[in-house]
Amino acid sequence: MIQIKNVSKIYKLEEVEVRALDGINLSMDKGEYSALIGPSGSGKSTLMNTLGCLDRPTSGSYMLSGEEVVCMTRDERARIRNAHIGFVFQNFNLLARTSALENVELPLLYGAGLTARQRHDRAKELLAMVGLGDRMQHHPGQLSGGQQQRVAIARALATEPSILMGDEPTGNLDSRTSREVIELFRKLNEQRRLTVILVTHDLAVARNAKRNIVLRDGKIIADTLDHDEAALAIKQSQEMV
Repeated sequence: MIQIKNVSKIYKLEEVEVRALDGINLSMDKGEYSALIGPSGSGKSTLMNTLGCLDRPTSGSYMLSGEEVVCMTRDERARIRNAHIGFVFQNFNLLARTSALENVELPLLYGAGLTARQRHDRAKELLAMVGLGDRMQHHPGQLSGGQQQRVAIARALATEPSILMGDEPTGNLDSRTSREVIELFRKLNEQRRLTVILVTHDLAVARNAKRNIVLRDGKIIADTLDHDEAALAIKQSQEMV
């Protein structure tokens, strides 16, 4: 499903070049549950933006479901993003003046080809699935942080993506609520065969994923199913600082 070969991303800050990704090679099959781990500046968010077709690498190849992403225009990347990928962010990114139901319906307004009734019914179904069947008319300000993140997850699922990406999705939540949200990601991965990719600096969150991919200085320094091996790689990279 995902095949990245020798991908690099270089940013120019004034006259200085910053290599955010440095020759990344990575493949993921449908239905995997992976965590991208590393400290700030390691390249994990840049890699997620690349995988999510939010940004285009400077060089290399990125094949997503058989299509080469690197040579796509902005509009073409938007098309493939809307067709395949749902996003969940740390700050929820909900519209404050609209209800939970309207927030979930929002992605369906663009190109889904659904009637108003169909959009409404799908949003209701998704909110019920994430445990918010009794909070549909509440605005974000009337919901707890965990409830807002559940709305964001429901919204990410509205277009029926094959990949669900979370960028520090538990970063603004307490430990109990974090566990509930991560459990929801696990169920979505197992029950819907969704490919789940989480970006996190939290090893406790990463342990819930089946695969841990550790980054440092734009390179993958560990790619493992062994959580202890990933933790050791992070510890060793911190000792090198």
